[in-house]
Amino acid sequence: MGSSRLIDRVRGAQQRFKTSAPAGGAGALKDNEEFDRIKKGLHQELIESLDFDQVGQTPREELAARLRATLTEQVEVRNLPLNRLERERLVEEILDDILGLGPLEPLLRDPEISEILINGPERVFVEKKGMLQLFPLKFQSERHLMQIIDRIVSAVGRRVDETTPMVDARLSDGSRFNAIIPPLALDGPCVSIRRFGTVPIMAEDLVALGSCPRPVLEVLRGCIKSHLNVIISGGTGSGKTTLLNVLSSFIPNHERIITIEDSAELQLQQNHIVRLETRPPNLEGKGEVTQRDLLKNCLRMRPDRIILGEIRGAEAIDMLQAMNTGHDGSLGTVHANTTRDALSRFETMISMGMPNLVDKTIREMIARALDVIIQLDRLPDGSRRITAVTEIIGMEGNVVTTQDIFLFEQKTIDDEGRVRGTFKATGTRPKFAEKLLKNGIDLPPDLFRFRMEV
Repeated sequence: MGSSRLIDRVRGAQQRFKTSAPAGGAGALKDNEEFDRIKKGLHQELIESLDFDQVGQTPREELAARLRATLTEQVEVRNLPLNRLERERLVEEILDDILGLGPLEPLLRDPEISEILINGPERVFVEKKGMLQLFPLKFQSERHLMQIIDRIVSAVGRRVDETTPMVDARLSDGSRFNAIIPPLALDGPCVSIRRFGTVPIMAEDLVALGSCPRPVLEVLRGCIKSHLNVIISGGTGSGKTTLLNVLSSFIPNHERIITIEDSAELQLQQNHIVRLETRPPNLEGKGEVTQRDLLKNCLRMRPDRIILGEIRGAEAIDMLQAMNTGHDGSLGTVHANTTRDALSRFETMISMGMPNLVDKTIREMIARALDVIIQLDRLPDGSRRITAVTEIIGMEGNVVTTQDIFLFEQKTIDDEGRVRGTFKATGTRPKFAEKLLKNGIDLPPDLFRFRMEV
């Protein structure tokens, strides 16, 4: 790596810092701003002195050892008040800037952080336990933030610049990454990172967290095993993908599952899985592969189950047609505030792809294809809960008829800010219970009379 060159460059920095540092050595470095300035200068000098052609071929452990040795020497020579922990932190920051994502690395290593929102180089918010909070982290400049963005998108073969100022990508750990830059973002580059846990949330975790009572979970388990077509509805960040992962875990291991997503987020555990991901157009506007394209091809791949990560456009037509023509047991998510709104969204999406269809025909297609809609909501205390499980019954005249099987009713918020309410069954035994019984799943009557205060 040219360690002699590295030491020579750092020694040059040492001489400059000596002339600018206050007299009196370490005892005079009491002003935090001055101390931070010196650390920043040493940090910059070390980065500038590295031979990046060799850095990429040097193991991280070896690079860290060399940097630690150099830093230790310079700290001793300059008599700076850096203890062992501070030296380690400085080395880690340099390594993160060279090999990782700079200031983002500590956030990505924190398992409690579920979202990272960057509004320009000086304002960073994180979500912990469902609540957003300002985080004491800043980038050096807009240029520094843009370098991190470029490093992320270039790793997945994409680019972001003034001609393509918006980009979606996926980090190495599977987190979803979105960036939008000037001139569209007026206050500097904005980044959104939605993280997914390294250990997938399981069905029992949903029960323990209070997101889904056990009676509801047992009914949903029966629906999946009996090949009912299930749609998960909810707003942004309500936990749709998490629930989709849990429900997919109920699919028997021998079935062939094909997933279609814009950004691969699902963490399925079965043996026979084919994962498909869309592709954006290139700089010439060509080469785009949409969810609808993948879905049409998927039907030629002999799927037992089709899982569509998010239904947001004309692919709704092909999904419903697949459900109606032998691909029972398919799952997907849709953005909507209620289960009735989810049906309206399906009508809108089908109209986008087939504008000549009359409303009644569209609604008949929906009523024949869908069996169950699950509504998820993100509550004021940051918790995510199933707030409705609704069965699609059929048509009455020109209207799709439904009935609620389970509901969550919010009552109040306690002194600690937690949402209090009631999970309850409506008392209606669903019509799909007959199909579940044919598949060996007998739902006891008490299941549809339960009530639970939370």
